[in-house]
Amino acid sequence: MTDQTFEALIMIGRPASGKSEITDYLLHLPADERLRSYHIGDLDVIDDFPMLWTWFEEDAILSEILGQPRLHSDENNYFKHQYLWNLLIERIGMEYHKRLHDDSHYHDYTTTLVEFSRGNEHGGYRDAFGHLPDDLLDRAGVIYVNVSFEESLRKNRRRFNPERPYSILEHGLPDEKMERLYREVDWEDFRAGDPHFLPVRGMHIPYVVFENEDDVTTNTPDLLAARLDDVLNRLMKLKNE
Repeated sequence: MTDQTFEALIMIGRPASGKSEITDYLLHLPADERLRSYHIGDLDVIDDFPMLWTWFEEDAILSEILGQPRLHSDENNYFKHQYLWNLLIERIGMEYHKRLHDDSHYHDYTTTLVEFSRGNEHGGYRDAFGHLPDDLLDRAGVIYVNVSFEESLRKNRRRFNPERPYSILEHGLPDEKMERLYREVDWEDFRAGDPHFLPVRGMHIPYVVFENEDDVTTNTPDLLAARLDDVLNRLMKLKNE
């Protein structure tokens, strides 16, 4: 790929902020349009939600079927240990390294998209980024999808489908979990030192903010396309500075 194509993107923000809808939009674009308009090659998504959901399913099997202690979460599906949030980030890095190991030409045609949310209650973004590997960070640009807690809560309620709680686009959290886990986030503190670059272990990772309080990611593909074009073109300029 050329210096006008992203090798890796890290998309973060509160639950239901619009991250998964942006990813879904990109995945369904023709490859040539995605590359031309958004500087993105073949899209390979690494999202920590399926990993987290597997832990909840395993704990349900252990406690409800096998009569054994739960490994990861309590009976209310809160993690037993805060370090498990960072274990998920380490797993993201491991999955990324598997790709590189299995295909020495992986980034010749592939853009990796990493997606996750973090609140202050479980360590925040500064802590999470400290567990991402150097070779991923060195290639990455960051997109923060910005919505208020109230908007995150509204969309979380709206998207939840109790018939498909495992779905990337239809999962949700109870209000009390949203309040505890995601009302407070450290994004503004994390980025406070620089309007364009995040400091991580001496590296400077370019970032942009995708403003989505007006919810362009729900049923307005033209507005989503225009805003994404602006955001990714700004990020590409920062990446090439």
